This record gives sequence, structure tokens and C-alpha cells, in this order.
Amino acid sequence: MVANTAEVSSIDTEIVRLQELFSRQKSAFSNNPMPSAEQRIGHLKALKNITIKYQDQLAAAVDIDFSGRSKDETLLAEILTSVEGINMAIKKTRKWMKPSKRSVGMLFAPAKNEVRYQPLGVVGIIVPWNYPIFLALGPLVAALSAGNRAMIKMSEFTPNLNKVFKAMIAEIFEENRVCIIEGEADAAIVFTEQPFDHILFTGSTTVGRFVMAAAAKNLTPVTLELGGKSPAIVSDHIPMKDAAERICFGKSMNAGQTCVAPDYILVPKAKEQEFVQAYTKAFTKMYPTLKDNNDYTAIINDRQHQRLTGLLTDAKEKGAKLTSINPANEDLSAGRKLAPVILQNMKPDMNIAEEEIFGPILPIISYDNLNEAIEYVNDRPRPLALYYFGYDKAEQNHVLDNTHSGGVSVNDTLMHLAQEDMPFGGVGDSGMGHYHGHEGFITFSKAKAVHRKGRFSTGNLAFPPYDNSIRRMIYTFFIR
Repeated sequence: MVANTAEVSSIDTEIVRLQELFSRQKSAFSNNPMPSAEQRIGHLKALKNITIKYQDQLAAAVDIDFSGRSKDETLLAEILTSVEGINMAIKKTRKWMKPSKRSVGMLFAPAKNEVRYQPLGVVGIIVPWNYPIFLALGPLVAALSAGNRAMIKMSEFTPNLNKVFKAMIAEIFEENRVCIIEGEADAAIVFTEQPFDHILFTGSTTVGRFVMAAAAKNLTPVTLELGGKSPAIVSDHIPMKDAAERICFGKSMNAGQTCVAPDYILVPKAKEQEFVQAYTKAFTKMYPTLKDNNDYTAIINDRQHQRLTGLLTDAKEKGAKLTSINPANEDLSAGRKLAPVILQNMKPDMNIAEEEIFGPILPIISYDNLNEAIEYVNDRPRPLALYYFGYDKAEQNHVLDNTHSGGVSVNDTLMHLAQEDMPFGGVGDSGMGHYHGHEGFITFSKAKAVHRKGRFSTGNLAFPPYDNSIRRMIYTFFIR
């Protein structure tokens, strides 16, 4: 009973701290509502240097949280991509901040029009567990380049990473500029209920609905980076080896625990078995062993591992053909590493047909012609990512023109997410809004329209009384 009381006290303390920090950040922003380019770039440079300094500690902490997370995956997918994003913001922030000149209609001359970009204020960033470094730093970079202050709610499933990340941020920022919030679901609920000037949430579609509902009470705008079932369409004309290798890399990274991982594969019916064989060969080459292989990441926790094995059990009971890829035939029952499974004969009543997989299970669906594959994708909620494999540019454009998704990689997987000079965001069930690069700066800025008049003004032509010859002339020339 004492332990439970202590736990409740800890939760209450974090919630009180959260609310106090929000008030402090709002007050601090009021005292400096338009940080200079020098200030913003200084913050970004400090963030870059501290990330590089802490890279090994961050990777080690994530490894502990996952009970086995590839250090190279952390360096490639989280540290390197974060540093690249910071570098772009350092280079471009001054340019992004400049007012944008706009044209003035002849009727309103002489005048000047411009759009000025102001910081929104205090933004809330909600981070998932799968890429906790990249998905905290990416939004933070956008928020800082736009001149905001930020509160970051970390996942309760990455406690070791949270501790290191919190120490890292505290080394360069006062809490009234950037602060880290931990805590369980109760703290997350209170976090979303704060009247932030913007909230960016990365996570599941189900939780995203709750975040949006909570934000609506304060009319807080939201950017939702969700997930869904991202398809990969394999053309009849591409060598199966090429497609299988690239899909295998994208599906195996972080053991499939990636929001833009290929969720299912559409393959020409006549080449289904060829693809399965090529995929098995590609995985075996990349990961000849699993159990003690530091390159292959474990499933984050028991709950997720049980969910994935439950999907397999349900599918098998309903007639799916399962092919496990375990190159060294190792016993993986003692840990949370899950051998990849290729799933064939998927049926609509299987749970895996509807639920985002978020793990190393790969359903294969055969099709007779490309339009049939496109129709299959379009009959389902719009995904966060779509992948097309085929070297014919006409077919590429046909797929691009006739499908909707948050982003696309052609003849590759995941890599569109790493392009800092392109927006990243979902559509429909996979999210709303964008960030990365210039789009991130815009997301966390208020684009304020400014119309300037000097001493001479034609505005009096719009004053009543309205029945005069000048007014009739204006209507004749401009309403046509």
C-alpha cells in the first residue's frame, strides 16, 4: 500500500510540475515574443552539439529500453537524421524568417503587402516510443527555428532514454524554454488539456483522435503524425530481387516498429513465390542470425510482443500460410526478438487485415493487373506512406496520380522521411499537417498578413455615400 501511495504521489508531482512549467513558459514567451535569428540559430547550434555529445549515451539508453536495439539503427535513423535536420534549420532559419512580399491589386494602390512569420508561443510535442530521439528532436528543431518554446511529453515505455534525454536538454536549455515531461497516461491526458498554441502528436490513429478532441476544447491547432497500413506495390516488370531487398530493409529496420514501414505487399500473382524466395534470401543475407545479433532489434515490450504473436495466431486459425524466416533456426522464446514472418492467403476477417502491424510480419497480396492493386489501396484508409517498385516512369506516374498517401518513395522504402527539404505528414486516417524543413517552420509560425498604406490613400473611394460616378466606374472596370 505504501508503494501505491508513493506512486500516486509521484504522478501528482509530475502533473503539478507540468502545469507550473506551462505557466512559466507562457510568461517567458510574453517577455520575448520574437526571438532574433541569432538567438534561434544559437539554440539550434547548441542542440546539435549536445546531440553529438550524447549520441552514445542516447543509443545505450534506447538499447536498454528495447532490451536489444541496434546501435547502428539508432545512429542512422535517429542521430544522423536529427543532425541533418538541425543543419538545415541552422542554414535556412534566417531566410525563413524574412517577410514574404506579396502583390497589391491596382484598386488598392499605392500600398505594400507582406506576410510576416511570428512564433506561435508555447508548443506541446508528444513523442512515441519507437523512435523517441528523432521524433522528439525533429519537432523541437521546427519549434525552435520558428522562435517558440516547447514542452516535450516522452513515452512512458522509454524510461531510460527519457532520463538521458532530459539531462541532455537541461544542459543547454532552461525549463522555461524547453522542458521534458514524463509520466504515465494521467500525465499525458493533463498535457493535452493545456492551452498550448500548437500540439504535435506522433502515435496511433486511435490515440490521435483523443488528442485532437482534448485540443479542441482550447481551440488548439494540431499536427497529427499517425500511421496506418502503408502498402508497397511491386510491378510486374521489376526484378523481384531488387524489390525484395529494398522492402526487406524497410520492414526489418527497428524490427518493423516504424510508422512508415511497409505494412503489406501487393505482388503480381505469377511472381508471388518468386518474391517470397527473394525476400527470404535478402533477409538471410542481412541477418544470418537473430538471437545474439546486435543488428536485429527486439520488440519494445511484452505487451507488443504478445499483440504480434496474437495476430499470427488469429491469422493461422483463419487459414493464412505463415513462413517464418529464422536463418539459424534459433530458439527465440526466452527474449522479445521476433523472427520475421511472411503471411500469405490473408483474408478480410483476419485481425491483421485491419490492424497496423508495427512489427516484422509481412502479408503478401497477389494481384492480376496494376489497376487492381491501386483499387485495393484506394478502398482502404489513406496511408502515411506508399511504395512503388518499378522502373517504368509512365507506371510510376500512374500510381502517383491515382493514389493518396502522406508521402511516397519510388523504388525505395522509408527514405522520403529522411529528406529534410520535403514535408512529412499524413492524410486522412494517417494524420494532418506537416513538418520538417520549411514546412516545419511554417507549421509553428503564424503567417500574419500586413497591408501598409502611406500618407496618400485611395481608401476614401470606398467611403459612403455610394451613389457616385467614381463608384460606378470602379464597378465597370473591376467587376468583370
